Amino acid sequence: MTRPELEHLIRAAADIANDEDIVVIGSQSILGQFPHAPASMRVSAEADLYPLHHPERADLIDGSIGELSPFHEMYGYYAQGVSETTAYLPQGWKERLVVVQNENTRGARGLCLEVHDLLAAKAIAGREKDIDFLTEAAKHGLARRDELLARLALVNADSTIIDRAQALVRRVFS
Repeated sequence: MTRPELEHLIRAAADIANDEDIVVIGSQSILGQFPHAPASMRVSAEADLYPLHHPERADLIDGSIGELSPFHEMYGYYAQGVSETTAYLPQGWKERLVVVQNENTRGARGLCLEVHDLLAAKAIAGREKDIDFLTEAAKHGLARRDELLARLALVNADSTIIDRAQALVRRVFS
């Protein structure tokens, strides 16, 4: 996915949900802070998002511009309507959101996770694709190890999960 493609999804989701604030919480939220993120971090064809003021309308987005929709078939990328609880995020993440708003979004605001919040969620999920994403972020110097460890300490999850995620970050960012 590219930044203009993400902007297109933000615009379309805002129109569908009748909500000018669209929160992007998946891997492609990297494009908020890093519009030219490495191609290795932009391999996903989907953006996980939800309308901030009308989260119940995420299903409308999913049904209209989601996977296998005519939108997906036409453009080759799509939105997945999710909820705020889809990812484990550090306390205070909403105050650190990175705004994407321009002509391509028709003035709607894409609210993308700050890189350390995104990577904390990836470390907790710990799937192979998440580890690859973390590895690429470390390789390209997009995040600071100590800041990421501090953010993980702010996640409300079982201590075993946090310890595993912090060990993963120490390994990947060594």
